Amino acid sequence: MLMAGFAALSLVACNKKEDASSRVQETTSTTTETTTTASSANGATETATSNNVQTGFPKIAFNETTHDFGDVKKGSKSEVEFEIRNEGTVDLVIIDAKASCGCTVPEKPQDPIKPGSSAKMKVVFSANSPGLQSKNVTLTTNTEAGSEVLTVKANVKE
Repeated sequence: MLMAGFAALSLVACNKKEDASSRVQETTSTTTETTTTASSANGATETATSNNVQTGFPKIAFNETTHDFGDVKKGSKSEVEFEIRNEGTVDLVIIDAKASCGCTVPEKPQDPIKPGSSAKMKVVFSANSPGLQSKNVTLTTNTEAGSEVLTVKANVKE
């Protein structure tokens, strides 16, 4: 039995597949609690296990999906905090946040967002080029859609 446990652990440890699509496909999370008691009559050990299973997808909502900084001066930095709410019944996980260009830097929440709770995600925009700018931040999530897009806009002036 010990060998079977070691083999299973080895397979899991070697299979560190971190692509987003496999993590988004995980729609069920299980929490297992194990209690062990010994029987004094014959020395046998009994193990009782209970499972708490969450199924389905979280539902994501935002205070806004597009933020317009308006006119900003070239060389300046502007930041906004998007509020992310979980309106579903299971934990919401922001797996990744990627900007469409290096001038935009998102800081995703590190912890899962519990049902009914919210978290802030800061996005910093560096005004490097003059003119109208529109940059996207793509969130990879464990929602049914698997991804969400937020947009920041600015009119960069010399």
